[in-house]
Amino acid sequence: MNDLVRQHTALSESDLDWLHLLVSEWQLLSDLSFADLVLWVPTLDGTRYVSVAQMRPNTGPTSYQDDMVGHLVPRGRRPLLDAALDEGRIVREGDPEWREEVPVRVESIPVRREGRVLGVIARNTNLLTVRTPSRLELTYLQSASDLAQMIAAGSFPFPGEQVDMDSSPRAGDGLMRLDADGVVQYASPNALSAYHRLGLAADLVGQELGQVTAELAPSRGPVDEALVKMASGYAPREFEIEGSGGVIQLRAIPLKPKGARIGSLVLLRDVTELRRRERELITKDATIREIHHRVKNNLQTVAALLRLQARRMDSDRGREALNEAVRRVGSIAIVHETLSQNLDERVEFDEIADRVIAMVAEISPGKVTCRRNGRFGILDAEVATPLSMVLTEVLQNALEHAFAPGEQGTVEVTAVRGEPRADARLLITVKDDGRGLPEGFDPQRAGNLGLQIVRTLVEGELGGTFDMQPGAERGTRVVLDIPVQPQK
Repeated sequence: MNDLVRQHTALSESDLDWLHLLVSEWQLLSDLSFADLVLWVPTLDGTRYVSVAQMRPNTGPTSYQDDMVGHLVPRGRRPLLDAALDEGRIVREGDPEWREEVPVRVESIPVRREGRVLGVIARNTNLLTVRTPSRLELTYLQSASDLAQMIAAGSFPFPGEQVDMDSSPRAGDGLMRLDADGVVQYASPNALSAYHRLGLAADLVGQELGQVTAELAPSRGPVDEALVKMASGYAPREFEIEGSGGVIQLRAIPLKPKGARIGSLVLLRDVTELRRRERELITKDATIREIHHRVKNNLQTVAALLRLQARRMDSDRGREALNEAVRRVGSIAIVHETLSQNLDERVEFDEIADRVIAMVAEISPGKVTCRRNGRFGILDAEVATPLSMVLTEVLQNALEHAFAPGEQGTVEVTAVRGEPRADARLLITVKDDGRGLPEGFDPQRAGNLGLQIVRTLVEGELGGTFDMQPGAERGTRVVLDIPVQPQK
């Protein structure tokens, strides 16, 4: 719609925002009318109309099998559009049109904003299945007529009220029509069933909806006057009420077809099961976060015990082996700590990488600087945990073997994330400017425990590749290439 309006019309950005607000609401008008809606806007030169949006009803058969958006029609070809645009009134005159042997009643509703007519809604009703309407259908049609008059007067949609079409109640979910005093004149079967689930034993018709709703809501004090007002439909509001038997979502729409409020339309939906599932998910999320938190605490306890044991070791090699184990456990604890703060099993690995780099840098025998370039991005937990250990081992190996005690140097970690597609890969390079690899060194066969851990994790768990190469000028270059899921 944005492209069509900007390309073909003279409407301003604020006018376009109004049309977006209208389109976010007009599924309701379509369902209540049992009709297709097409929004026509006059072109810049005033000689044609362009259709910028279309809506089909959920409550009846469509009048258009084809998509009408983008069609251009000259002025004069559709007199009802001309009359509604020029006179600023709803036009219903004329005989039904025949489209593919289907009779269609066509009406035109001007779309007004701040006294100006921006365009026209063509309301097209398929008459092939017309029969004597029920009380429900009569209520639908009367409510649709009131909303159409409000659109023509510029009082609907309501400014500043953006409706979420996916979550807001629809006409078929449940509908009530109230008079100016908030008394229920009609309640659909779905609406009545929803209130019965809340605990209502009587019928709704003839009762003040605000009072009934407030009495069904659990309260230890006096009746909630704000809830009474909202449920009575004095202002456009969307809210939920939870009773002893369930939860219902309500949306109140004041009806002011001629400027003064004549009543309200209340849409409602039983969301009991939906809210129950949401609570279960919240509980599961909280449980998962608590598990990660406890795992992190246990790993930190293990690291502390290993550190205490290392201090009591007489053997330097034994002490160093325990210190390496402390760092390995610590890298896993960092991942679980990050997971304990998230709502899903995905983590921003850049923070983890920085903490691993800082942790390993503490063992530097000299004045070695460690830094990170590029971004790892968001990774799944099953990737982040082994990758943190791999990064720990590679950094630890560089700091221990690349530099002599007291020697200055640099270790640089670079991450390059591939294109966000199914076969995306993460390329990690750890480069130092130290003494380089020993003569005849084979990284694929070296017996060092740290390198064995790296090979096992990279090739086994991560499904990637690992290589160590001499640097371009000096030092060593470690290259890790692993597959990753696309970032969401």
